[in-house]
Amino acid sequence: MSLDLKSLVRTIPDYPKKGILFRDITTLIEHPEGFRDSVERIAAAYRGQGITHVAGIEARGFIFGAGVAIALGTGFVPIRKKGKLPGETIGQNYALEYGVDTIEIHADVVGPGHKVLLVDDLIATGGTAIAAAGLLRRTGALCDNAAFVIDLPDIGGAAKLEAEGVRVTSLMAFEGH
Repeated sequence: MSLDLKSLVRTIPDYPKKGILFRDITTLIEHPEGFRDSVERIAAAYRGQGITHVAGIEARGFIFGAGVAIALGTGFVPIRKKGKLPGETIGQNYALEYGVDTIEIHADVVGPGHKVLLVDDLIATGGTAIAAAGLLRRTGALCDNAAFVIDLPDIGGAAKLEAEGVRVTSLMAFEGH
């Protein structure tokens, strides 16, 4: 019998601000079978597709991305906020609701001939994921797949990422904001 992963995600109303329904994955990752099953379901969708690296977006994407990389037998690429990685990096700016932020990867981690799967816990507006895919592609690597534990389809981020040529899969979807 398949585990109901959606039932393991806690919803916290009015966090971080009034009117928001925060989808909390900590209850999923605290559940050993739920955590293992979520990682395995993502990995199973990409086995045999020639993935050479899994890239995870800071910070919760590290949790799932590292597990998926282990399950697929690939390397793991941390996508971090500006100034968090030692050594030479390349960065990508992206728009926030009020301002701009930057994500970075090591300059020498992926390049032509690499096929990268982008992983994060949740896709909402898609801004960070679109920036991450663009950053990975700037190295010459192929990044045409992204996997998320949760999609918030009413916000539209997955559709925006797909419009950028990235196929999106998710384990579950929650309606609303």
